[in-house]
Amino acid sequence: MKDVYRTADEQFMASQDDTGRSFAPFRPHLESLDADIAASGGEAAPDPEREGAIGATMFDLPGSEDNSLTVLLPRENVQRAPSQALLRIKSRDGRRYIGIVSAGPFAEPDSLRGDSPMLVTVATHGVATGGGIYLPPYHGRVQVTLLGEELADGSVVPPRLRPLPNSAVFTLDDDETARVLRADGDIRLGLAVGHTELAIGVPADSKFVLPRHTAILGTTGGGKSTTVARLVQQAQAAGMAVIVLDVEGEYTFLHEPTDDQRMRSALAERRLEPQSVPNTLYYLVGRETANPSHPTLRKFSLQFARLSPYTLIEIMGLTEAQAERFLKAYDIAKILLRELDIFPKRGDPEQEQLAVEVDEFERGYPRLTLSFLLDVVGACVAKAGGSEIEPHNAALQANDAAALKQQIAQLKIDSPISWRALLGKLARLNRLKVFDSDKAKPLIYKQMLRPGTVSVVDLSDSGMSELSNLVIADLLRGVQDEQDQAYQAFEAAKGSTDAVTPPRVLIIIEEAHEFLSAERIEKLPVLFQQVARIAKRGRKRWLGLVFVTQFPQHLPRQVFGLVNSYILHKLTDPQVVSTLQRTVSGIDEGLWKRLPGLAPGQAIVSFPHMTRPLLASIDPTPAKLRMVD
Repeated sequence: MKDVYRTADEQFMASQDDTGRSFAPFRPHLESLDADIAASGGEAAPDPEREGAIGATMFDLPGSEDNSLTVLLPRENVQRAPSQALLRIKSRDGRRYIGIVSAGPFAEPDSLRGDSPMLVTVATHGVATGGGIYLPPYHGRVQVTLLGEELADGSVVPPRLRPLPNSAVFTLDDDETARVLRADGDIRLGLAVGHTELAIGVPADSKFVLPRHTAILGTTGGGKSTTVARLVQQAQAAGMAVIVLDVEGEYTFLHEPTDDQRMRSALAERRLEPQSVPNTLYYLVGRETANPSHPTLRKFSLQFARLSPYTLIEIMGLTEAQAERFLKAYDIAKILLRELDIFPKRGDPEQEQLAVEVDEFERGYPRLTLSFLLDVVGACVAKAGGSEIEPHNAALQANDAAALKQQIAQLKIDSPISWRALLGKLARLNRLKVFDSDKAKPLIYKQMLRPGTVSVVDLSDSGMSELSNLVIADLLRGVQDEQDQAYQAFEAAKGSTDAVTPPRVLIIIEEAHEFLSAERIEKLPVLFQQVARIAKRGRKRWLGLVFVTQFPQHLPRQVFGLVNSYILHKLTDPQVVSTLQRTVSGIDEGLWKRLPGLAPGQAIVSFPHMTRPLLASIDPTPAKLRMVD
């Protein structure tokens, strides 16, 4: 250390100021200092306990904060403690601590302020010293957040005390760092910023991580699509069943390796290869897909009977009077289904039991179709208006029509205006031609939940958010039913050789703000309650939801209450950042300050299995995106 400073001091002595005056007169002071050191017995012998140390802890100041301390580094060690580096602090009282660099490293001149007038003058006038501008001796400074106290067995527990001043500070190698941060997992997301080989991953086999739900947030161009594509590819490789609700058609080309040169170069830099993600592409009957050349296309229709009547009331925007008549028609339809031996079938105890147990706040009545309900409402319109009842949807045969007329004749039907308005809204829904179509089969959820299966549901041509919401509501309910059955079968067979673990499922909802905005939840409380129930049940049944949006400010607090994991890309709205600060725990102030300036592909990653949130450089997508983000 002394030699380092002497080199700088000799450079200073040999220099001149801008008037040509030499600084050599200061040399006697250095010689006097050397004489004092010699008279005291020479330089102190190195402390073996400090061998390999990169710096030492500093005194606390009035502005010091709990669990945070300052570490000073000699000039040659400034770059050995980059952002997010883990450090071991050997306190002078014998305790050991583990900390992480949360700010810095910063370079500061010795014995001077960095904004000292002397340094400003030197920089302005450019004192030449051997072809360069004079640089005074300097040191490094980092701010360190304590992660805990390290015990003799290597475990880390919450700290009770603070390291003493002038305690030796050491860096941890990659293996020790990985052990302390616990950021590994078979679903690799990227690398920790400040490290060259420290991968950040998510364990696919932990029920306390992905099944507790995730939010991927960030502005346009921040890298969300790349993160989602990487997550999908890695989850498939880990044997998960992945369903992507793609409202813009962004992921309809995942079956091809990426052809974007920037992505390919970035993959090569990390020793990764472009890679396809085999998948099935689903699109709604009567609509187009963003990739008609996809090798595995599946057209599907919706099942009207799967949708809760209360959800339909909300999505159609029925008034109170219309909703009352809708539920009345719904009850008439259920009676007719029984009378016509459509459901439940006579003599079938299972169907009888199902008819009794149907929770209409969660799903609709089995075997009820939209065309059947239209005939019922049409008959009510005719009765209210005093005209002849004539079913017009051909959903009923002659005998069935007679049963309908008989049923309606027994009822008092009034307010023809409300009935006609209801009929108009149902007819509008029917014109979409997406329910119970003979041109396409409904989704087969058991196929979608096979391990290693990726299903991309293309909603880019839905044309209206209401239709996308119907599809999402129908799919979430169908997946939940299938997963419930798999989980119940597993529980019943637990301990036997027949027990089959339920599939690990990940459902990714793109543009989640369109489905779960604060305004929409206020208007669609039943729909949100369905999502909330699915989210809560999913935590025990290996069913994880991922909400992706560029407008997190539109998501209500109720949604954040369902989420335990976050991947935060660049966010510039101060109000959004402030809201997230109150919601997401464990992220230090230094990372929050960096959030608005993150580069594309960088993200703050926070998962329950990690010791603390980390700033990550997300791996490039190996598969092709329709539009590269």
